[in-house]
Amino acid sequence: MVDFAKSARSTLGAEWELALVDRETLDLVPRAGEVLDAIAGTPIAGHVVGEMLTNTVEVVSGVHTRVRDAVADLDGLIRELRPFTDDLGLELLSAGTHPFALWHDQEVTDKERYAELINRTQWWGRHMLIYGVHTHVGIDSREKVLPILRALLGYVPHLQAVSASSPFWEATDTHYASNRAMMFQQLPTAGLPFQFEDWGGYEAYVADMMRTGVIDQINEIRWDIRPAPGWGTIEVRVCDGLATSAEVAAVTAFVQCLVDDFSERLDRGEALPTMPDWFHVENKWRAARYGMEAIIIENAAADERLVTEVIADEVERLAPVADRLDCEEELELMNAFASWGAGYQRQRARLERTGDLRDVAALLVEEFRAGRP
Repeated sequence: MVDFAKSARSTLGAEWELALVDRETLDLVPRAGEVLDAIAGTPIAGHVVGEMLTNTVEVVSGVHTRVRDAVADLDGLIRELRPFTDDLGLELLSAGTHPFALWHDQEVTDKERYAELINRTQWWGRHMLIYGVHTHVGIDSREKVLPILRALLGYVPHLQAVSASSPFWEATDTHYASNRAMMFQQLPTAGLPFQFEDWGGYEAYVADMMRTGVIDQINEIRWDIRPAPGWGTIEVRVCDGLATSAEVAAVTAFVQCLVDDFSERLDRGEALPTMPDWFHVENKWRAARYGMEAIIIENAAADERLVTEVIADEVERLAPVADRLDCEEELELMNAFASWGAGYQRQRARLERTGDLRDVAALLVEEFRAGRP
């Protein structure tokens, strides 16, 4: 039995994974323990936490109803964190991957759950030198969770395209917009979720996974979109690490508006749109490979269009929802990626100008401090 906590409709929480880099070299450094020790006993201690690798901290917002408040919460936490990282000679950045860091130089946090993950997954687990942004949206009825999850799968390529920021791996251009998307799905419980017809089917899956020893806890199911029963939310984990809070605001508004729209349509008795699994697999690959230039499968009729055109239409369609949720400005930022360029495009442009991947890391540091591309 998997209980689903009560949660107010369309409430928000956001988690932002940040890399710790040396101020001089801009390479990753294993100093999360020092950062967490430094902030112990401060008000931000429970909202800035460690992750699997010791080069990473995660900033976690509280629960909010408006996107701007959730993002302001993240920004405030980072402002309070800054004096501590400055004193330690550290800079912060976020991208799907670091431009030139080496995976075999990284340290795993000394916790049993991480040790077991590495023990089980070995080479692939040790390669998880990746960063993401996760958005939680409250669902007011357990019966809505799986229909909304199935409908959200159609928007994986939209979110993957705009957030793609991992073209480089160990100083090599992978020629993917999001190498992170391809790497993370190598873990045995990661990647796209299964499409369950009802909660009982999901519960049976969880029970089988527990019984066969694949997982010990439900949060070890690491899907791109997953129920978070303990919080009463759907968690969207598609996005690469985003360099700026403006980009976090954009994708958070898009996700909140989609979920609230689907929730409203279910209340009206509508059936939500779905597509076959192979469409979703293909769409994810196209967005990871081509980013903003991906031609995606738009619907169950197999119509195809450029992802940026589909996004523009969706932003227009969701405008009344954004008005209801008071996030019109943040949702409109989804269209700004066309002028900003996604992270992978900005990183490649900097490399083309300077020829130095250290300058790419410097760009990420600069953008993170500025809050906008």
